[in-house]
Amino acid sequence: MPSSARPSSTDTALPAGEPSGAKKMQPRHLVLMSLGSAIGTGLFVGSGEGIAAAGPAVLISFLIAGTMVILIMRMMGEMAAADPSSGAFSVYAEKALGRTAGTTVGWMWWFQIVIVIAAEATAAAAIVASLVPGVEQWVLALAFIIVFTGVNLAGAASLGEFEYWFAILKVAAIIIFLGVGVAFVAGLLPGVESPGTSNLFHNGGFMPNGLTGVASGLLLVVFAFGGTEIITIAAADTEEPSKNIAGAINSVIWRILVFYIGSVLVMVTVLPWDSEALSTGPFVAVLHAAQVPGADTVMAVVIVIALLSAMNANLYGASRMIYSLAERGRAPGALGRLGSGGVPRRAVLASVVFGFIAVVLNYLYPDTVLMILLNTVGSTCLVVWGISIVSQIILRRRAEAAGVELTFKMWAFPWLSYFALALLAGIVVLGFFDPDVRVQLLATAALSTVLVLLAWSFERRTAAKGRAASGTPAE
Repeated sequence: MPSSARPSSTDTALPAGEPSGAKKMQPRHLVLMSLGSAIGTGLFVGSGEGIAAAGPAVLISFLIAGTMVILIMRMMGEMAAADPSSGAFSVYAEKALGRTAGTTVGWMWWFQIVIVIAAEATAAAAIVASLVPGVEQWVLALAFIIVFTGVNLAGAASLGEFEYWFAILKVAAIIIFLGVGVAFVAGLLPGVESPGTSNLFHNGGFMPNGLTGVASGLLLVVFAFGGTEIITIAAADTEEPSKNIAGAINSVIWRILVFYIGSVLVMVTVLPWDSEALSTGPFVAVLHAAQVPGADTVMAVVIVIALLSAMNANLYGASRMIYSLAERGRAPGALGRLGSGGVPRRAVLASVVFGFIAVVLNYLYPDTVLMILLNTVGSTCLVVWGISIVSQIILRRRAEAAGVELTFKMWAFPWLSYFALALLAGIVVLGFFDPDVRVQLLATAALSTVLVLLAWSFERRTAAKGRAASGTPAE
């Protein structure tokens, strides 16, 4: 419920996505923030696990997962262009499926992201601690959280510029990696013998573990694309969101294809798919094979940059989501207020609180608590994507029935929307045949049930208070 306290001159309640006097992000910030959130450990580490499961055929897994995510991004882009909001898919779910659905998906995504923020700070601290002996891991995690809280409190424009250059470093590293890989395969590296294309088709063939391996690889890589949806949240902080979202979505789509599929193609071409080094550290393994000096240290630094970049983008996204929920009366009203410069300061601080708690947990139980929490939220992205697809189908039909002309449309509606929904359903079904994924799916199902009940209970209490205030009798 919105707070009844009188706002101060620097702490006013304003509509989501419309902070008064706030400096806005530029379109380039929008693109790089989405890439910064999506390109993280899923690519730098998780791709190796996918290769171990599927062999070279992991490329099929990435193509399937990438196709689904591209379609989902296009659908989210259609809704964001028509109705820019910092609540994004939570707002669209509410309009399409009702307040309980919108509240549930908003809180679920926020809960997922604040845990991921803590995990990213912890993982980055662990890597830096291994490079700088004598520095406590928990101290580094605390320092990262403090620094990026400050960056987010500085405002959307400053945050966008910071994330732009941070993500540029990560993207540059991938481009250099792709260049080294192409030169390796083409035989252009001095003193290094080219493997040609033999690793793609020998050692068991292109699909050494059959369709089962492709399915297992799909389950591993689909979560690597989580975070791309943040682009629809950030769009509300640009000058012309309806115009910028279209260009940003199209730009991110082809970059994801090049960076993800291009990197994995280099990996499975340069080294045998069952290489132990490839399964644990694919980027380092390729650079070692290419005889790049200092590959371990270089990739450790790149992965730290990737983690901190994703952490920065995710903190931004989490703060805007909880702000939107509060502004709509779906979260404590104090979180729905903007400070000077249009920054939802309380929402930022609320979103980073768990990060500080994680520092303590990291000190006390470094190998247990955080992993349990990550398993709980590991598949929440599937719920967010599924609800977003259904929301797009419903809202598009309403727009067509009302004669509304959309500026940015989903391709081949409704067929590709239904196709994306079918792909997502197939991935969920496959997940129940994998023990590890099954645990995540069941944990997410339990979390979803709890959030639905809480949202429903909250809505009933809110309605009851409204009736009591107006003197309307209960039904």
